[in-house]
Amino acid sequence: MQSLLVLRPVAPILIGAALMLTLIMGLRQSIGLFVPPAVRDLSITVADFTLAIAVQNLAWGVLQPFAGAWAARIGFRPVLMIGGLSFVLGLAALATATGIGGVVVGAGLLIGLALACSGSGMANAVASRPVPAALRSTVLGLVSAVGSLGAMISAPIGQSLSLAFGWRAGVFGFVLISLAILPLAWLAGRVDALPPPAAGGAAGRAGSAREAARIALRYRPFLIMSLAYCVCGLQLVFLTTHLPSYIAFCGLDPMLGAQALAMIGAFNIAGSLFFGWAGGRWSKGALLGGLYIARSLVLAWYFGSTPTAGGTLVFAALMGFLWLGVSPLVSGLVAEMFGLRWQAMIQGLAFTSHQLGSAVGAFGGGWLFDAFGNYQLAWQIGVGMGLTMGTIQLVSGLGQRPPPAVPAPAG
Repeated sequence: MQSLLVLRPVAPILIGAALMLTLIMGLRQSIGLFVPPAVRDLSITVADFTLAIAVQNLAWGVLQPFAGAWAARIGFRPVLMIGGLSFVLGLAALATATGIGGVVVGAGLLIGLALACSGSGMANAVASRPVPAALRSTVLGLVSAVGSLGAMISAPIGQSLSLAFGWRAGVFGFVLISLAILPLAWLAGRVDALPPPAAGGAAGRAGSAREAARIALRYRPFLIMSLAYCVCGLQLVFLTTHLPSYIAFCGLDPMLGAQALAMIGAFNIAGSLFFGWAGGRWSKGALLGGLYIARSLVLAWYFGSTPTAGGTLVFAALMGFLWLGVSPLVSGLVAEMFGLRWQAMIQGLAFTSHQLGSAVGAFGGGWLFDAFGNYQLAWQIGVGMGLTMGTIQLVSGLGQRPPPAVPAPAG
């Protein structure tokens, strides 16, 4: 195995990217702590606040390809800095909101822009650049694992400030923490000083973002990966949105929902490290397919049986292990397919599909529950789609061929 010591010269870039991701994802995942007090204080509904979160997710998905294209043109550092500044401003707008407008602009649009410019897709693209191909998957797993730690730090701080001084104080505490994103983004942006990556892949030799996107969208394995990624988003956001309600609906302790989500977060770390390591040894596409199949079987086992407290925590641990491991596999697979030059932009195209699935998982699960009075059809659809797309992804990953080459320029 190639020693990780070869990463020492680029360690500041990797550390900056990982810690930036830790703060951004941890603070973003902890915003839900302020929903109940903010709703009471601002005289808005929970649906109003969740509208802002929906706007955030859609903005993140839609803007991610553009952020990746900008990074390829003008460099990562300015895009990462824009993301960090947008995150600070978004939290400040939320902390000073007087109604639904401020919540949507702050927690929705501005934080959505920040996630597109400096969230997981961009952090993984930065971490992919300076490392040897043999170590890339392992490094991406490490970065994703570190990114899972943020909620464990920010959530207790936000909760303590909110209980002691009110929810606005908790959000202002997040504003102060988020200021650290800016120097970390600057540090990660040192990747721009490295020699440009080799063309590597058909899209890597494309002369424009449009040409690279056209190549990606005509490449069948990428389309399959993106469709499977859509189902991934559907399953995961259905779970994070509706698992606490399902637990309460089944008559279990409502606190079990929070414990289950915390268990998912803890096992994210192990899953990220394992699948990052495994992606360096076996087909990333086949591993993705196997992960989706395993996740769907775990969902079928849990929702198809009578839930218990112990079973719920075991389910959460299994789901956590199968959760964020997708990130290093998708990032590494895009780099293998198309090279590094347009990686962030092409990965953003796939992530747009993921976010569309997320919106369907959140809204569709609630709509089916309202229509039928239970979650049975919702989880059955999610499991069926997961098994179908997981199998297609597995077969595609085992037989993947490289995308067509771009003709060399004349002369």
